[in-house]
Amino acid sequence: MRVVAALLSCVIAGTAWADDIRVLSVVEPGLVKIAEQFRRETGNRVRLQFGTAPQLERRLSGDPVDVLICAPGLMNDQLRRGKIEVDGHTIIGRVGVGVVVRLGAPEPDIGNLERLKQSLLGADSIVYNPASAPGLYLEKLFDLLGIGEQLKPKTVRYATGAQVFEHVIGGKGNEIGFGAINEIKPFESKGLKLVGPLPEQVQNSTAYAGGVVTEAPSTDVAREFVRYLGTPFAKATFAAAGIE
Repeated sequence: MRVVAALLSCVIAGTAWADDIRVLSVVEPGLVKIAEQFRRETGNRVRLQFGTAPQLERRLSGDPVDVLICAPGLMNDQLRRGKIEVDGHTIIGRVGVGVVVRLGAPEPDIGNLERLKQSLLGADSIVYNPASAPGLYLEKLFDLLGIGEQLKPKTVRYATGAQVFEHVIGGKGNEIGFGAINEIKPFESKGLKLVGPLPEQVQNSTAYAGGVVTEAPSTDVAREFVRYLGTPFAKATFAAAGIE
């Protein structure tokens, strides 16, 4: 009985030490796997909620949150307002813009800026989400390259990256799609081919960071999780998901 009581005491004590933290994130690929590994190693569970930056901002104002993972716009705003610990945030990786075609289709030459330009002009259609960060950047890039007006008649726009990729997968002819590389990765097994990133001289990367909310209910565990996002395991998991 004493042995059983001792074991029960250890279990109860271990349970008391375990904690849950709530994480709001615009980044989904790789994060579920990282959170599960963190739970295995620490016993602390990570409750993940994903959304766009405006959605996360609304949740931050009303719900108890421990960690925020987002792009610079929202993160810098929260830092200025004192909502994120200055010493409690870290860059977790960068995501570039990728060029895609359907699997088996001829791949466009994107080896340099001039080849990319000619490939775009020779395509039957150009497909992207104009409301996304890559889409907003692409429209400016096309104008800077002097081909914006030529591409407009053959541009196909969708409201989400998933719709862009599904269109390309089910399309025909010489179509070229664009999107964030981390969003492209899950569709590679469904018939999408990542040709590669934009040429280096015109690549546009978004840096994502994780930060501890100043009024986090579980500050210590939140800080531990943000540090964990920089471990070799987390970095390798993010890299496999397109976040370098």
